[in-house]
Amino acid sequence: MPRYFDLSTSKPEPGELPEVPLGGTRAQAIHRMQIGVAGVVLMVLLVGLASLVQERTREVDAAAVPEAASTTEPSAGPTQADPLVEAGVVPDLPAGPSPTASQSPAPVPEQGVGNAAPAGE
Repeated sequence: MPRYFDLSTSKPEPGELPEVPLGGTRAQAIHRMQIGVAGVVLMVLLVGLASLVQERTREVDAAAVPEAASTTEPSAGPTQADPLVEAGVVPDLPAGPSPTASQSPAPVPEQGVGNAAPAGE
């Protein structure tokens, strides 16, 4: 059974609901309606703006030449400056690989020192 805390009025009859202003005052109802209408208008404006942006991008994409040739000749890319080489911290290394001398494998103790005969024979 529901409880009624307003003791200034009489209890409602069974089956009769108490009079409670669920919407608040008239000013509050008008304020809520203004906020709702402003929200709907804002959403319509945002959707319209997004549609306008999409339409403009479609127009720009359609007007652009997809395989336009370059009007300038390609130039050699600028060489990158190495600040460590300029400061003298690291030596300047050549850009290309330098030829390396082939090295003979290290001698194994069982084989001796290569093909040379031991000193004493």
